[in-house]
Amino acid sequence: MLHRRASITDLAKALGLSASTISRALADHHDVSEATKVRVRQLAKELNYHPNPLAAGLRRGRSNTLGVLVPHITGYFFPQVIHGIATEASAAGFNVMICQSNEDVQQEKQAIELMMGAQVAGILVSLANTTQDFSHFEDVRQQNVPLVFFDRTVEGFKGQNVSTVTLNDYLGAYQVIEHLLAQGCRRIAHLTGPFNLSILKNRHQGYLDALAAHGLAPDPRLTIFCEQTQAGGATAMRQLLRRPAAQRPDGLFSSNDLVAVGALQIAKKQGLRVPQDLAVAGFSNEVFTALTEPSLTSVDQRCEQMGQTAVQLLQKMLPTSKSKNPPRPIVLKPKLIVRESSLHDGQGGKE
Repeated sequence: MLHRRASITDLAKALGLSASTISRALADHHDVSEATKVRVRQLAKELNYHPNPLAAGLRRGRSNTLGVLVPHITGYFFPQVIHGIATEASAAGFNVMICQSNEDVQQEKQAIELMMGAQVAGILVSLANTTQDFSHFEDVRQQNVPLVFFDRTVEGFKGQNVSTVTLNDYLGAYQVIEHLLAQGCRRIAHLTGPFNLSILKNRHQGYLDALAAHGLAPDPRLTIFCEQTQAGGATAMRQLLRRPAAQRPDGLFSSNDLVAVGALQIAKKQGLRVPQDLAVAGFSNEVFTALTEPSLTSVDQRCEQMGQTAVQLLQKMLPTSKSKNPPRPIVLKPKLIVRESSLHDGQGGKE
């Protein structure tokens, strides 16, 4: 049988004191006698009383908790961002409430409502890939709750209590294409997803501009929109390989590592040699990229640093902050990790 958690009210009734006196005694306040403090502490121990930080936060009008909302907690990227957030938040004396949207805008809205109802001190969020209506974030902005978007952001969404931490996705994609061109690739396919996500839009633009900078006109038939999953990459690769030999790619850049792995597997099943016939590169530097055969070239997203930076930005927007100006958005520099899947000389591991 479950027992109800003892409350300050329970202690007050048992000792014949007011709830405020119990609260001050537990806080070791100077206006409560030492004898009363001893009685309160002894009963609290007997009843196994523990303070409720959420309730205390609600009484103050704001809790000591940060809300974190991510599309999912699978893979490598988001867990590592969360690790960075949790480490930085703990050092600053905050608790963390973690929710996931499962890439669903309705779940995203429900999570924001939950966090606002819990009076969180601030919210850190990466958008679901189905989010196109941002009214739930407008509510956060209007109530002046610090809001930091990371990785997946809302373009043009600004405010005194709003900031962003992103990777220079454009530069990361540009670096990948320059690398593939240096390996001799000339028909480079790009596997991507919906452009309502700024990260995918920016990576595609980096792809286009890098080709143009080297005098190559992008072939629209080489840009394939697919689900951002391993199965999506496999489907896209089959689509590319159904084309005549002259229209097939000799290089492939995926906006996500899972998609790249799906494409890599199908290419190998169809007898293509990687990287000799098809050089492949992804984006995110997931843990498995070093374990695939061949190992996968990718772009490191500075995920832990992104999480830590997001918390630092949020702190500058808290009422207790001495900063008078809204913090500027921060853009992290990507790092190209070159491995076997794209090196024609077969020697990976360069950075």
